[in-house]
Amino acid sequence: MSATEIVNNVWNYTHVLRDDGVGYRDYVEQITYLIFLKMADEFEKAGQMTKVPKRYNWARLVKEDGGDLENQYRHTLEALDKLGNSLDTIFRKAQKQN
Repeated sequence: MSATEIVNNVWNYTHVLRDDGVGYRDYVEQITYLIFLKMADEFEKAGQMTKVPKRYNWARLVKEDGGDLENQYRHTLEALDKLGNSLDTIFRKAQKQN
């Protein structure tokens, strides 16, 4: 998937979420967390180590669907907030808003 296709998909979801009452700021914040997890996944695939525990990584999220996905995502945000390393700084605000 090209960068242009990714951007188009992200903006298309913005319209769907707006129609469901999700504000732009909330959407941008959540998409940022997801992009961060996806980038960590790409680094892992390239052989680099990340601080994201396997049970909370991108690969774990994409295995889920529906309510299970929502629960896994919520647990992921909560867990990453409590790690005690640089990830907790990034995800601290996420846990408080979900």
